[in-house]
Amino acid sequence: LGAELFVRSTRQVTLTPDGERLVPYARRVLQAQDELLAAFGQARPLLVDLNYRGAATARRVLHRARELAPDHELMARYESGLTGAAEELLAGRLDASFGRFAGLDPVLRARLEHQPVRYEPMAVVLPEDHRLAALDAVPLAALAGETVYAGAGNPRTPEWTDLARRLFDGRGIDIAPPVPLAVGEEEFERIMAKTRDPILAVVDFPAMPRRVLRPLIDPVPLSPVSLVWRKGLVHPGFDALRRAAAEVSAEEAWLRVPSGGWFPGIDADVMPAGALRKR
Repeated sequence: LGAELFVRSTRQVTLTPDGERLVPYARRVLQAQDELLAAFGQARPLLVDLNYRGAATARRVLHRARELAPDHELMARYESGLTGAAEELLAGRLDASFGRFAGLDPVLRARLEHQPVRYEPMAVVLPEDHRLAALDAVPLAALAGETVYAGAGNPRTPEWTDLARRLFDGRGIDIAPPVPLAVGEEEFERIMAKTRDPILAVVDFPAMPRRVLRPLIDPVPLSPVSLVWRKGLVHPGFDALRRAAAEVSAEEAWLRVPSGGWFPGIDADVMPAGALRKR
């Protein structure tokens, strides 16, 4: 097109004025294509970003959707974070993703839709010889004085770093400075083995060598997870994906806020209301 459509920084991806002008036209083209293919029973594969290979919440929803729509192809992709996936969603290179919707830039949120799926309890991944590793669960206050890795500097995951910043604010916990961007589990494990910093994670985070995962308590921090897609998306596999997200979420009571739960007040505007105290 001969125009710059996105402006990228280390914290976010935003549309330029030219990009904003293109969006409604591109959306109509994509929707018309999807409707045409669906009408003739030739729906293309639905591309679903799970963030990373061990993302249990997204994977369970995708597996249920495949059971609900066995005649349609739903294919997994791995974009690391929701901000990284948002550009691909708007460009039509992805159809759906999972993550913290409130953490996206408002310009991006305006062009996307979401369905709340889970308040996912958060955890910390510690070196096995760390002073807190012997605990069954780690009180948040016990991390005071620690430097914790939360993806700082990763342009694909600023919504996660923002969640960490809000959680750690006023508690004497520092966010680890940026490290070289690791692609794949092996590289991530290698970099983390060098720094030995605790890692902010969720309770279903995959196991790492010589590390232990401990849930966080007092309060119980929650990572709000939504199914996210571009406005106007039409695809029979997507209908199954939304149904799967609703079914699994209800069966597991994923949107029930636990006693002592916490998540940022900014997320309350886009997630179901819960009886908890927010900061």
